[in-house]
Order: sequence, then C-alpha cells, then structure tokens
Amino acid sequence: MTESHPIISVRDVSVRFPGVLALDRISLDVMAGELLAIVGENGAGKSTLMKVLAGVQSTYDGEVRLRGQPRRFHSTKDAERAGVSIIYQELNLVEQLSVAANIFLGREIAGRFGMLDERAMNAKAAALLEELECRADATQLVGQLRVGDQQLVEIAKALSLQSDIVIMDEPTSALTEAESERLMRIIARLKARGVTMLYISHKMDEVFRLADRITVLRDGRLVTTVLPQESSHRAVAHLMVGRDIESASQFEPREPGQVVLEAKSITLPWPGHAQKYRLRNVDLTVRAGEVLGIAGLMGAGRTELLECLYGSSRVRPLGEFFINGRQIVFRHPADALAAGIALVTEDRKRLGLFADLSVGQNITMCDLSEALRGGLIEHRAEQALASGIVDRLHVKTPGVDAPIINLSGGNQQKCIIGRGLLTRPKVLLLDDPTRGVDVGAKAELYRLIDGLCREGLAVIVTSSELPELLTLSDRIIVLCEGRLTGHFTRAEATEQKIMEAATARGKAEVAVSV
Repeated sequence: MTESHPIISVRDVSVRFPGVLALDRISLDVMAGELLAIVGENGAGKSTLMKVLAGVQSTYDGEVRLRGQPRRFHSTKDAERAGVSIIYQELNLVEQLSVAANIFLGREIAGRFGMLDERAMNAKAAALLEELECRADATQLVGQLRVGDQQLVEIAKALSLQSDIVIMDEPTSALTEAESERLMRIIARLKARGVTMLYISHKMDEVFRLADRITVLRDGRLVTTVLPQESSHRAVAHLMVGRDIESASQFEPREPGQVVLEAKSITLPWPGHAQKYRLRNVDLTVRAGEVLGIAGLMGAGRTELLECLYGSSRVRPLGEFFINGRQIVFRHPADALAAGIALVTEDRKRLGLFADLSVGQNITMCDLSEALRGGLIEHRAEQALASGIVDRLHVKTPGVDAPIINLSGGNQQKCIIGRGLLTRPKVLLLDDPTRGVDVGAKAELYRLIDGLCREGLAVIVTSSELPELLTLSDRIIVLCEGRLTGHFTRAEATEQKIMEAATARGKAEVAVSV
C-alpha cells in the first residue's frame, strides 16, 4: 500500500430489492494503493456492493465517501469521471461492434472535422491487447470471439480509462491458467503505479496471492476483514459459509456401465481461417455413471466439441455420432434434447439466461410436459417443478416467481444446470459449470454430479481449472488446437501430464485410445 488513509469509505450502506436485503449496513474502508479482496458465497452481496461503488446501483441507504468527500454516483459514466472503473463478471460488450469500438464506446476518438478516427482507435486498442498478451485483432467483431477473449477485451476497456480505482468482479472466471498468470502481471504493474483495486474472486489461491487485506461478506453483512498472512484458505472459506466445507477431492470409485454416447472422427471445419479446422479427427466415448473430463487451453476446442455433440455448432461437423449404439444426426439442439442430451453453456449471460423471465420460467424452459393440463400450462404445476429444482440445488432466491436477473451469478448458474436436469437426460454436457461459483456451492455441485453419475447419468465436463477436472473425472481427454493429444484414467492423470498434452501443438500427437 502506498498511503495510509482511506480513498473509499463505506458507512452503513444497505440495498433492498423486492423480497431481498442484498446489503445490510455495510461499513468498510479501502486504503489508497491497496488491493482489497472481497469474498463470500454467491448471494453474499459482493457484486451489489461493487455496483454501488461503480454507479450501477444508485439507490441505497447510507453513505459512500471518495477521497474524503461524500459521493453518490448515478451512472458508470459518473463514476468513471471520478476515476472509478469496473470490470464485470458478466460480459457487457456489443457483439456487433469491433474490439476497438467496444473499448472506446462512448469515448470515441475524433480526428479532423470531428470524424471518427478508426485508425487511432485501432492502434490504441492493439497496444492494450498487446499489453494483455491477447491475440484478438482490434478490428475483429467481438461476437466472433470466445468468452475468454471477450473477458480480456473487458479488461482492456477498463485499463483504457486509466482510472486510479479499478473494481474487478471475477476477472479470471473465464480465463485459463496461462491467461490468469498474464492478468496477475498486469495487476502487479497497476499496483506499482499506485492504482487502488477491489478484487472479487472465488479462487482462494488468487486472493491470497494478490490481496493486502481480505474482507468477508455473508448474507449481505460484513463478517470481518483479515490479513492473508494471518489466515488460511480453510479459515476464510469457513467465514464465508459459516461452516466447514467437506472435502470433495476424493469420491468413492464409481462403476461405469455401458457406453451411452460415442463420437468418431469429429471434424469441425473453420471456413475462412488459416487453421481450416476447429476440431480434427476427435474420438470419444462416455459411459453411464461416468464423468469424462475435457481439458485444454483457451482455443483448444473444448466448447466447440460440446457444441458438436449438442447440435449447436454454426458449421455442421463431420464424423459419426451414436447414442446407445444407434447412429444419430443432430441438425438442431432440439434433436439432441429429444435424444437425451442436455447442455449447460459456459456463457451464462449470452447463451443461458432468459433475463426477462422468472427463476421458475428459466428452469422449466426446456420441458413443461409435466405441467401441461389439457394442452395448457398450469402455473401451479410449473411452480412445483421449478421449486423441486430450487430445493435440490439449494438456489438462493426469494421464490420461483422472482426475476432471475436479481439472483447472483452462481445462483443463476444453478438454475441453468437445473433446467438441464429437468429434461432427465442420458448425457449431461457441462461447459465450465462452476465459473463464478463460490467454494461452498462448488462442493455442492461436485457432490450433485457424483450423485447423478451413481444414478446412471453420463456426464461430460470441461473446466479451465485442472484441480476441478482431477476431482470430478473418471477419465480425462486433452485437446490442443483442435486435436486429441492425451487420454488419462483417474489413476494416471496429473496436472503435469495434462499440461504437457495441452501444449503439444505442432509436436507429434500423444498416442491415445478412447
């Protein structure tokens, strides 16, 4: 920390939503030049507090002081003018605009005669992307980027503001370990310049590595603030959830059954790209009662592989697909659902949520058959279906009729997982399912996945966190630049072996058999 006085003071701040007290008399100080980590379960109030400080949430009780002066921001522009910027957990980009246009949206650079100077914007955007070691082109449409690259664009946008207070809400949630390491270097440089940072993360390794202090929230209240060197991962997790979290690192061995899904020589063309293929000759099988993990760095083809299995890839894949030994062709996700395959997407906001609908409507969206009475939807029956999922997954919500947009990111994710389970699938595809989910909820999801497998469900899961794949998976396949470069049983798999296979690139492929 560069100074010893607060740059931000929060005093008795409370925020109420319909049926929810999101923040309950929060008081804290943020010292100039420090990195203060804010941790807590989903629904603890972390993001709501950050929205107060960033001008997104202007209706609240209490007082916020900035540099000793009372301030109440009424918009993000208002906060940015005061030197406060925020990097959101949920991406907030315009997909139809270029990377550069998104970075400078609302602050466009004008040239002679007031005309837009795209060349200058592209050059400055390219410099920011280079600083973040991001390979995206400044002129590329944001909608064409994968979620990890979109997250880096969000970070570049915040860095372009040159704010002296930067709020980061789960900035590494969609990044690989290598990309997260790059961000750690960026944060170190910002701290060296005296930038004050508030950092929300569920990743305890990051928190203890970066934070000067750690503030714990629970159920909208401030529990305590601790120094990293005087605490531990386990102690902070206990403060977050109010109980000890059972270890989910070692499940009892499962007994997989017959092959449910088999794919042979999956090849996904990439029209107009020098690489030509997103996937090339990938084989896989998954059995009833088994978790198959898919590892790989960003851009390796993990999401594209699940999209092929679900019939949602934009380009039709080549290869053969079999369910219970019968060859199938999916032209649309509805075909996959009918065959017993459900997908939980990695991009919750863009592809998973129906933001204008309720919690219950989001959960029952894909299967209302049990709520039909005479061809019409019976509201009470639909509510009962949704309530069963809410109870089963421990979703924190005031009720199934509550707007899903009012839930925390992790609880929204639980609703999307519940939507997939409601279809009673034979195969559940989970694309980075614990992104933005706290440690307590992760342990619950791990136990849920294990329980579903023991009931006979086949699960295919991707994750950017190798310890998660090692915890969940019976087998792990590894992709590198669209090719299958490794296959390991639970007994064989280690982080080192997986990373070696994930970075094989142009080297000879690892001999694999799946």
